[in-house]
Amino acid sequence: MTRIVREAMADHNLRAVIVEVTKDGRTLAREAFGESVTGVPATPDMHFRNGAVAFAYIGTLLMEYVDERKVELDDTIDRWEPALPDASRVTLRMLADQTSGYPDYETDPTWTASFNADPLHMFTYQERLASAFARPAQFAPGTNWSYSHTNFMILGDILAKIGGAPLETLLKRKVLEPMGLRSTVANEGSDIPAPVLHTFSSERRGALGIPADVPFTEEATFWNSQWGTPMGANQTTTIDDLTTTAIKVGTGALLSRSSYHAMTDASLIGFGERGPSCAPSCFPQTVRYNYGLGVVRSGDWILQNPSLSGLSATEAYLPSEKLSIAVVITFKPAAFDADGNYQAYQSTQLFQQLGAHFAPDDAPPT
Repeated sequence: MTRIVREAMADHNLRAVIVEVTKDGRTLAREAFGESVTGVPATPDMHFRNGAVAFAYIGTLLMEYVDERKVELDDTIDRWEPALPDASRVTLRMLADQTSGYPDYETDPTWTASFNADPLHMFTYQERLASAFARPAQFAPGTNWSYSHTNFMILGDILAKIGGAPLETLLKRKVLEPMGLRSTVANEGSDIPAPVLHTFSSERRGALGIPADVPFTEEATFWNSQWGTPMGANQTTTIDDLTTTAIKVGTGALLSRSSYHAMTDASLIGFGERGPSCAPSCFPQTVRYNYGLGVVRSGDWILQNPSLSGLSATEAYLPSEKLSIAVVITFKPAAFDADGNYQAYQSTQLFQQLGAHFAPDDAPPT
C-alpha cells in the first residue's frame, strides 16, 4: 500500500494523503503521508470537510422514515414543498437518486460568481433556491439522470419537516450517533476542529484574473462549504469516521434489508443520457458509476466521493469481503491546470488502485 500511495503522490502532485483500510473489523492500514502545511506533517487524527458524504446520511435518514412508515419513496413533494416547480410530479426517490430534473444551482453562472467573490459566504436555502430555479428544468421528472446539489438541499429541508426538528438535530440523533461517529460534527460556518488538515486550491484563478503563467494557489481550508449540502449537514470529520461510515452505510446497519437494498442496489444501470439541457452533469449510468439513494455504486462497491475546496475524499465498502477503504487527499499547485481546474487524478483513482490491491478478485471498475 505504501508504494501505491507514495507513487501517486509523486506522479500526481499530492500534498497529503490520509488512508485507512479495514477488513472484517481488523485495521489493515491507518497512515498519513505528506504535509498539512509546510513543516507540519499530516496525521490520521486530522479533521476535514466531508461534503457529499452527508448525502449518504441524508439517504439513511430518508430510508429510516420509510421503515417507520412515515413516508414512501414515491410520495410527491407537494406535500411539503407545494411551491416548487413540478412538485406534484417530483418524488422523494427522484430527489435522492438525482432524477428530478431540477437544475444544479452550483452550475448557475450568477451563483458561481457570488461564490468566487466570497467563498466564506454562507448561502441560505432561499439564495440557493433562487439560483437553482433561475433556469428551466433540465428534463421532465424521472426521464433522465443529472447530478444536482439542489436535489439534496430540498430533500434535507423536507426531512426536517417530516422529523419536526432541525436537520442537524435529526441527523445527529438518528444517524451519526447510532453509527458511532464520534468526530463528525455540523456547523453553518467555516470552523473545523483541531487538528486541521489544510487544503489549497487554484480554482478561483480565472475569477481573480491571475494569468495562467503565474504560479497560484490559495488556502481553501476555511471556505464555507455549507453551499454544497442541505442546511444542517455542513460537516467535518476524520478518517476514522469515514471508515465507520463506509461500514455502517455499506452494511445497512440502521436499515431494514428492503430499505438497504433500495438505497444501495445498482438500479439505474443503463438509465440516463447526455443532452444539451443538462450537460455536463447528465450521462448514462454504468457499472462503474451508478447512483443509489445518496450513495454511488461502483461494481460491487458502495461509496461516496466528495471533492471540494482543495480536498478530495472517498469512503467505500465491499460487502462480499467486509472491506472498507477511506482516503482523503490534498493537492500541490502543480495538480491544477492553467485554468485553475483540478487535473484528472482524484481520491477516486487512488481508491481504485487500493481496491485492486486489497481485493484483486473484485476490484473497483475503472
